[in-house]
Amino acid sequence: MEIYTIIVAVMSAVIGCAAALLLKGVIGSKKLKEAENEAAKIVIAAEAKSDRLIKEAGVEAKDRLFKMKSEFESEAKETRSEIKSAEHRLIQKEENIDRKADLFDQREKALAEKERIISNRDETLSQNEKKYNALLVEQKTQLERISTLTADQAKELLIRAMENEARYEGAKLIKRIENEAKEEAEKKAKTIIATAIQRYAGDFVAERTVSVVQLPGDEMKGRIIGREGRNIRAIEAATGIDLIIDDTPEAVILSGFNPVRREVARLSLIKLISDGRIHPARIEDVVKKVGHDVDTAIKEAGEQAAFDLGVHGIHPELIKYLGRLKYRTSYAQNVLQHSVEVGVLSGIMAAELGLKEKVARRIGLLHDIGKAIDHEVEGPHAVIGSKLAKKFGENPGVVHAIGAHHEDIPPSSVYDLLVQAADGLSGARPGARKELLENYIRRIEELEGIANEFKGVANTYAIQAGREIRVIVESDKVSDEESVLLSRDIAKKIEEALTFPGQIKVTVIRETRSVEYANK
Repeated sequence: MEIYTIIVAVMSAVIGCAAALLLKGVIGSKKLKEAENEAAKIVIAAEAKSDRLIKEAGVEAKDRLFKMKSEFESEAKETRSEIKSAEHRLIQKEENIDRKADLFDQREKALAEKERIISNRDETLSQNEKKYNALLVEQKTQLERISTLTADQAKELLIRAMENEARYEGAKLIKRIENEAKEEAEKKAKTIIATAIQRYAGDFVAERTVSVVQLPGDEMKGRIIGREGRNIRAIEAATGIDLIIDDTPEAVILSGFNPVRREVARLSLIKLISDGRIHPARIEDVVKKVGHDVDTAIKEAGEQAAFDLGVHGIHPELIKYLGRLKYRTSYAQNVLQHSVEVGVLSGIMAAELGLKEKVARRIGLLHDIGKAIDHEVEGPHAVIGSKLAKKFGENPGVVHAIGAHHEDIPPSSVYDLLVQAADGLSGARPGARKELLENYIRRIEELEGIANEFKGVANTYAIQAGREIRVIVESDKVSDEESVLLSRDIAKKIEEALTFPGQIKVTVIRETRSVEYANK
């Protein structure tokens, strides 16, 4: 920048001189003189300005040089400081290494000294062992001479003494174990009994989802359908249930998963048929009135069930859900009656075990409460029921027992196992649940087929509605001892392959017949 300024100044002087000369030749002497004076002034000013710029450039260069020198000295100082620090650290590391080397030398010397001491001890122990062995041999010889017994005889006496002492100690141990067992007997007995009862429990099965309404005649089907199907559409829209009108004589089928709605539809249809007036407006009025009547019946059924079991303090909404079980079936077994039965059985077993009878009855009554809404909510009915009970303020023990009665959650108390057992007993008792004929025949055939798979089986007969199977074996192929194992193997195979309520008795029959004919 400074050089550029100097060049500009010089050029300005040159230009001024040229201008003066030019003016001298063009204008007169007077003007030429004035021009020369003006040019002289311009040259003087330009020279002064160039001198000033040169001086400023020199000062600025000196300042920059001084600044660069200061920065260099600062960086050099920092570098020397870092070098000194690194040197100091290296010196410390060398000192540490020297100290550790000295420490290792000392430890090596100490280990060598200990090794020498141990070697001396081993040598001493070896000498003492030889000495003691010689003393033992000498002592044994003296004992045999003094006691007039050989080593084998003395050993036998010692073994007998030890055996008697062991018997005595064993008897004391058995006595102590018996005392401890008596102290824990009552608590363990309750758990054992509850577990044994639980093992008797049967499996839980499906439910029905249709209802049938009998008609006075097949002409009634046309009136139910109505002109262009308006009546049947009105019934389905008002009840939420599907009506199936097929070739079944004098019958209409109601299909739906909600048992309460299905019952409302059934009663409404019966009332419409008996009244004879079937049209959309009349259908809506009848369904509304029947729905109110069914709600009242549901509430009364729930209150009656709780009253029969002596269970009080149940939330009113929970009572309504309980009453809805009146219209729910499982293998044609009414779920509300089943719940009352389970409550009674749970209370009886709890009383026998010295537990709280009312708590057991409460759990038994509410154990299937989830079935009232399991067609509306996803998940197992036991888990749904536990959430429902928790929502309406039941205590945690009752809530957990409801959720655990099918082991959807692990059981944690005796009450959980009692309800499982009572549930199985109620469903497994003869006549409690019904099966379709086809399912019954298939189960009997599967039962006999399992027994026929075993070697040595001649014939099988399922009797007592499939609750007992008698197996006749060939006496020359199956012995008496093998028949015991055969009955056990068949029972185990049945447990693995079939699902059934209660228990199935397996009887293996083996006989030897001798036949002879008398001739004349």
